[in-house]
Amino acid sequence: MEYGDCYQQPQSTKYDCLLFDVDDTLYPFSSGLSASCTKNIGDYMHEKLGIEESKIPELCNFLYKTYGTTMAGLRAIGYDFDYDEYHSFVHGRLPYENLKPDPVLRSLLLSLPYRKVIFTNADKIHAAKCLNRLGLEGCFEGILCFETLNPTHNSNINSDGEDEQNTELFDIVEHFSQPGNSQSELPKTPIVCKPSESAIEQALSIAGINPHKTIFFDDSTRNIASGKCVGLTTVLVGNSHRCKGADYALESLHNIREALPELWDVAEKKSEQMVTKIAIETSVIA
Repeated sequence: MEYGDCYQQPQSTKYDCLLFDVDDTLYPFSSGLSASCTKNIGDYMHEKLGIEESKIPELCNFLYKTYGTTMAGLRAIGYDFDYDEYHSFVHGRLPYENLKPDPVLRSLLLSLPYRKVIFTNADKIHAAKCLNRLGLEGCFEGILCFETLNPTHNSNINSDGEDEQNTELFDIVEHFSQPGNSQSELPKTPIVCKPSESAIEQALSIAGINPHKTIFFDDSTRNIASGKCVGLTTVLVGNSHRCKGADYALESLHNIREALPELWDVAEKKSEQMVTKIAIETSVIA
């Protein structure tokens, strides 16, 4: 991943970017959107892909744990479908009305003089709807989303990284039921997403973000672990207990100031320096 000469230039602050996940990070799990999303995914698998309802819970569990998202897993084992249709089905039925404006979080975000960027596995429409419902429009300079890392609909990829279309479905449940079978024997997914370290590196590269000067906020312990591996300072959200790879842990982003007061210390110093500079320039002009 290239960052030009940004590592060689002297930097005045420890951090210059804050990277935020959306779901269960900007808003709490108790909103019910995650539970609804899980149900909608199951409904899509049954109604659109013809998967037996009784097999869906176990299959979803294996796909999510193995590939990061159920969607990525479905593509890996041979299912092909339209990405926009999938997102419309899964996210279009979510109870967005459960998300309420969060003026406290908005104030906190706007008080931080750093780049603030969204990084989500979800599609751009879902991310925008969440930000709108939460009253957080204008708080972020951009959104790294599903479309960012998956601009085209690729077919399945083989072990050489080349595109190919599966003619048979891979039985991942049966695979893991056999002793001795390993992750290395699994088919690859054409979908790029967290918690893949390469996906995170790709997103950072696209946005021109230096991981060593960035704080990453996410509710997923796997995403946190991967983020740490690529050099990000990590904050697990939704839990007060740190997981592997987490530098900090917050029950809510509302607690960010208590957990990371140095972010505001820098902001206050910048403000003081600006006031001093203005005073000096004013006296010179006078």
